[in-house]
Amino acid sequence: MTALGISLIIVALALLVAEAHLSTGGLIGVGASAAAVGGGALLLLSAGAGAALVLIVALSAAGAAMSLLLLARHRILRPLQARPRTGIEALVGHVGVVRSSGGPAPHVFVDGSLWRAEPSPIHQQAELHEGDRVVVERVNGLTLCVRKAEEWELNP
Repeated sequence: MTALGISLIIVALALLVAEAHLSTGGLIGVGASAAAVGGGALLLLSAGAGAALVLIVALSAAGAAMSLLLLARHRILRPLQARPRTGIEALVGHVGVVRSSGGPAPHVFVDGSLWRAEPSPIHQQAELHEGDRVVVERVNGLTLCVRKAEEWELNP
């Protein structure tokens, strides 16, 4: 029973290291907390502690671990919800202006750069004309998929 308790604590430490390097939203941390509580309870039982003491210590440790995870939840979940700030992925949602609509592909001016553009597959029937305000929906290589901007998107 002692070996099982020690191995559960080692598994808990390994899961905590994994939680620090993977963005799982705290799921691995819950498993690590459960393994640590179980390992501690088994170690106390193998040392000859009474069942009441083991229950009190296990519940206290579980409460502390869950409180820590709940307090850290905001920091854990923030990277999962963050939008890209740099690179071409950050252009999604930005408003631009069509500069030239002649030729095979129109060009759109977005964030200080001129990009090749194509109408979004969903809004392909809407033609792009010079001066139209457009919203970037996705980036496909060096081509932006855009749609005409709606009125509410133009007003800050």
